[in-house]
Amino acid sequence: MNRTVFPTYFYTMSLYQKFTELGKKFIGYSTLFKYGFNLSPMYRRSTGRVQTVTKDLSRITIKIPLSWRNRNYVGTIFGGSMFASVDPIPMVQLINLLGDDYVVWDKSAQIKFKRPANEHLYAEFTYTQNELNDIRERVANENEVEIVKSTSLTNKDGSKEFCVIDKTLYIADKLYYKQKQLARKQEKSKI
Repeated sequence: MNRTVFPTYFYTMSLYQKFTELGKKFIGYSTLFKYGFNLSPMYRRSTGRVQTVTKDLSRITIKIPLSWRNRNYVGTIFGGSMFASVDPIPMVQLINLLGDDYVVWDKSAQIKFKRPANEHLYAEFTYTQNELNDIRERVANENEVEIVKSTSLTNKDGSKEFCVIDKTLYIADKLYYKQKQLARKQEKSKI
């Protein structure tokens, strides 16, 4: 492949980022997000499925069907399937909402089981414009911040909560982050 076809940064991207860059040119971004997740081997193994994605990516819904693929020893949805179905969404969603000037990483997670999941589960992931503005403002002032996003797994009508997953996300100004990484490398090379 001729390197002049793609910018240099294209060669340092993950396979998923490359598909996203190419796919955005041919189909809508929300469609790409939905089918990209649902066809990804990494996400398919979670047994969760992305159901809806708004055009601006501010709201995403998933379903975790109770099936033979995710039933545990006692016949309810395996906790690992619940966590894996939720795990990548808040970070990837925020990366795409904030844009290329920011670095976003998962920092930690906590799962709280409320009751056995003996039916299909549903979750909704949202970022409001106020949240995004607040994150951008905090990063502009502090260079790096952490936020906690909570996701509830519920039944279809939301009347029963089965578990809550709290994800701590790290967000930094990309230039600041690169300088911080470079300083760490230089410090390690002195040892």
